[in-house]
Amino acid sequence: MSGGVDSSLAARLLAEKDYNLRAVYMRNWDRRDELASDTGCEWEKDWEDVQRVCRHLDIPCEMIDLSQQYWTRVFEPALEEWAGGLLRILTEIKFGALMDRVISSPSQEWLATGHYARIFWDETFPVSRPRLMRARDKAKDQSYYLSSVTESRLRMALFPIGHLTKPEVRELARNYGLPTASRSESMGICFVGERGHFDKFLSQYIPSKPGNIVDLHGKILGRHNGLHSYTIGQGAKLGGQKRKTFVARKNIATNEVVVVDRGDHPALMSSALTVCNWHWIWPDRIPPEVDTDEGFNAKVQIRHRMRASEASVRRTGEGKYELKFREPQHAATPGQIAAIWDGDCCLGCGRIESSVCLYYSN
Repeated sequence: MSGGVDSSLAARLLAEKDYNLRAVYMRNWDRRDELASDTGCEWEKDWEDVQRVCRHLDIPCEMIDLSQQYWTRVFEPALEEWAGGLLRILTEIKFGALMDRVISSPSQEWLATGHYARIFWDETFPVSRPRLMRARDKAKDQSYYLSSVTESRLRMALFPIGHLTKPEVRELARNYGLPTASRSESMGICFVGERGHFDKFLSQYIPSKPGNIVDLHGKILGRHNGLHSYTIGQGAKLGGQKRKTFVARKNIATNEVVVVDRGDHPALMSSALTVCNWHWIWPDRIPPEVDTDEGFNAKVQIRHRMRASEASVRRTGEGKYELKFREPQHAATPGQIAAIWDGDCCLGCGRIESSVCLYYSN
């Protein structure tokens, strides 16, 4: 439980069923490492709300501190990539370290969360198998973030609100009298703060490495303090420039940020991607079409809350795939996740290694 309305309602719905419930609150960051104090972080309010809901439901709860695991397994590896200008999603740890901590009998215990996603049990095999499915509420769907979860982990997962829309979640929470029914949604990460402060946060850990901001022809337009401060497609206001510019790419070799003068510039559009470190949720049921010249037709998503686009998926090597879009995609970013679906069923994901840009391929 996170302290929000989604996980609160998930607990309430499970309380109606024949489960022996206990709640866990996962703490991922220890401010004492930075400030010699761990006060003032949102986790305190979150933990208080978890306890209030659990008292309301009459179920036990405990806090599990995974700050050390989060630092070593997620944050430190990400820092190195951020410093080099790559964009990395903070990897899901709930179905790794937390699941390992709380589940001792995999066939008799499950980890339930408030994620907007669904699991469909495919009965066409001798032993039924879980498929990761999109949530009913497409605007809130979080299957993109769960695309790297393995089948063995999905077997131990429950998503009780995946069949509901956000307004329905709110309404049910109010009807049940849950203490968090009217709580606003979180707009940031505990250790970063409000959304938009990520650059300032990273500057505490990544040394400044200034470089040039240039246009497509190499003309110097300004200076930057580090590639980690910019993301592809981001608007960048430069002093002395009459028009707003947009980040088209980050050149790691020369430590340059390349900008264009339009948000719809061809330099921001990609017709294909090279993806590495590929993960199939069902590795023994890889679509055979990926080994054909035409590839496997799938829906591809390269960001959360974007409309999935049609693309062909073709294997090019061990763990490597080429994704060719039917329509060019905006701001594909190296280091970001590309996930694929067959209808509403998520098949897996990989990390974007490079893209074929319309501007440079013409």
